[in-house]
Amino acid sequence: MTFPAGTILGYPRIGRRRELKRAVESHWAGRSSETELEQTAATLRAQTRAHLASLGLGRDDSSIPETFSYYDQVLDLAVAVGAIPARFDPLRDADGTIGLSAYFSVARGDEERAPLEMTKWFDTNYHYLVPEIGPETVFSRSGDRFAAQLREARAEGYLTRPVLVGPVTFLALAKPSDGAPDGFRPLDRLDDLLPVYSALLAELRDAGADWVQLDEPALVSQSLALTDRELADAAERAYAVLGAAAERPQLLVAAGYAQLSDDAWRVLAAAPVDAIALDLRRGAVPAPVPGLTEKVLLGGVIDGRNVWRGDLERAWNDLGALTALGAARVVAATSTSLQHVPHDVTDEPDLDPRLAGWLAFADQKTAQVVTLALGLREGVEAIRSDLDDATTALADRAAAPGVRDGAVRERTAALNDADFVRVDDEARRQAQRDLDLPVLPTTTIGSFPQTADIRRARAAHARGELSAGEYDRFLREEIARVIALQEDLGLDVLVHGEAERNDMVQYFAEHLDGFAVTRHGWVQSYGSRATRPSILWGDVSRPAPITVAWTGFAQSLTDRPVKGMLTGPVTILAWSFVRDDQPWSETANQVALALRDEIADLEAAEVRIIQVDEPALRELLPLKAAEQPAYLDWSVGSFTLATAGALPHTQVHTHLCYSEFDVVIGAIEALDADVTSIEAARSRGEVIDDIAASGFGHGVGPGVYDIHSPRVPSTDEVAELLERAAARLPLAQVWVNPDCGLKTRGYDETVASLRNLVDATARVREKVAAAV
Repeated sequence: MTFPAGTILGYPRIGRRRELKRAVESHWAGRSSETELEQTAATLRAQTRAHLASLGLGRDDSSIPETFSYYDQVLDLAVAVGAIPARFDPLRDADGTIGLSAYFSVARGDEERAPLEMTKWFDTNYHYLVPEIGPETVFSRSGDRFAAQLREARAEGYLTRPVLVGPVTFLALAKPSDGAPDGFRPLDRLDDLLPVYSALLAELRDAGADWVQLDEPALVSQSLALTDRELADAAERAYAVLGAAAERPQLLVAAGYAQLSDDAWRVLAAAPVDAIALDLRRGAVPAPVPGLTEKVLLGGVIDGRNVWRGDLERAWNDLGALTALGAARVVAATSTSLQHVPHDVTDEPDLDPRLAGWLAFADQKTAQVVTLALGLREGVEAIRSDLDDATTALADRAAAPGVRDGAVRERTAALNDADFVRVDDEARRQAQRDLDLPVLPTTTIGSFPQTADIRRARAAHARGELSAGEYDRFLREEIARVIALQEDLGLDVLVHGEAERNDMVQYFAEHLDGFAVTRHGWVQSYGSRATRPSILWGDVSRPAPITVAWTGFAQSLTDRPVKGMLTGPVTILAWSFVRDDQPWSETANQVALALRDEIADLEAAEVRIIQVDEPALRELLPLKAAEQPAYLDWSVGSFTLATAGALPHTQVHTHLCYSEFDVVIGAIEALDADVTSIEAARSRGEVIDDIAASGFGHGVGPGVYDIHSPRVPSTDEVAELLERAAARLPLAQVWVNPDCGLKTRGYDETVASLRNLVDATARVREKVAAAV
């Protein structure tokens, strides 16, 4: 069984019009049955296979990957190997399997059970569910969804390639279960897990699989609590077992997102696996090693994580360099799954045609792979015109107006060290005392629920059915309602709710020069949630104030402080598709200067508290340790450039999504924000101990309400987390807030949860006062 000359490592699975999102959420809401959901999913899978074949991938050669998931690929694997926490055992079917209803409960929680923790997939904006593995975890085969999808494809006339999270990555990304002994690591259970993987692979072989792809990005990462050597040793053990099975499909081990470590490269080359996929966009062609002569090497030369058309000539040359390693076959491939990019640039009628000519979404990237595969089969002259066209597009992009703006570059060139330093924190504390906030001040992170009425009004305004004046009145009424609700709830620091914003990054992109936005460019963030990353194509500047009018209006309605809400420069970059023709540090400073101007205008409007959100600070941390100091330097620098001009009496807040707080604690301290809120509820406040141990000197709000789940936390649950924070941290530093913004939640659950948050805070305040 040979491997085709070109393939992709994965494809967007939410549907070109987010069909899966709508079907899943309809099922959750009780508007459709499980059978109807399954039918919609099957139709979507069939459409995807047919579409990929129409783009040039083979129907019968395993070049089409099978990557569908109802929620998350890590959860899919956890279910398949039985690695579900015991609290969900009552939800299992009679035969012990985890059905679809239980699957969603593990992902989202229910009234009795907290969901699995969620965090970022390596350095992307995709969130995966974190398995909980302990000595007590019993691995066993459960369900047959992987094999069923393969049989479904065979019935349609396709031989596809199932894609699974590999065993080393699965355990490396897991967390120890509650009660696991000190020093226990989920990877310690590798030998127990491998027989279950072997059984799963045998089932896939029996269902007709020629090839199975095992994704092992942990082998490129130095951001895990494991060394390169430990990960490579685990891979050696794992693939010695899986590769030795008598009845197995051929194994493709994919290591995307960065350069495969030297140790892992040598191990995989010598292992009894049949193909290795390398990321040649965030990594380079590795050195020759023994063991390659009978292996297929997939060169990940088409970037799976950005939307630029790229340099096809360079991609072709990299495949040539890979050929020189002496492998049995070289294959053109994407660097990662294409789940990180939208479907189709030709589906974007609003984009400027010139800009569109510089872009490649998932369909265009698949076509590029097909082009390179043709070159591998027939020689470079068969694709010469395609290579030349890509080179011409690069030249056109470099020469286009707006890509380089002289005024923007003059301003960044004039920056000096003083522009990055704010007045000292003690002077700020003194100047901010007149805010007169209580002990344990309560607030929210920014957004309130984006209701159907808000979405309908925004759409009607975009279609011209609602005039600018009518839309303005609608938004003002919504803001007034949100302010009144917060006053009724008893929150101390209010927000205007962000009804005018479709997305916390896109809203700013729509008001800054150098950006473009899409109509259908959806990318899955987690579960049924998707975002439309903006396209940052040129130099960035701010033509006019963006948020001042809405924040000022909200403040006019109340005597309590209302936070001005801005998205920070690092997050704007992280959640956009960023130009790749200059260092990100330069682009970040351009965005920072635009935000610095916005802060000055908010201060002129007498806004006293301004939040500059940086939920993606940890997300962008490079996977390679050697690259991390430079990243932290420019990312922190861009934030301080944005905020250093703030007056001493302005209280600057920021918000971070939690992920290994201890890894970036120095950087968070260096942000020099007066208050930092951190996602912490789903991990049950684990971050609090890290904060306490670090001696963090600023205000901090560990989240006490998990907004990624529809669960309403009880007053007792919130109070327990809050008491833990109050016991471990200086009381004057502690704030009370949800984990994140409330945009994706409904009002009933939001109001109930915030009432419990306020009631829990009152309880803890009384307890603290009684103890004094």
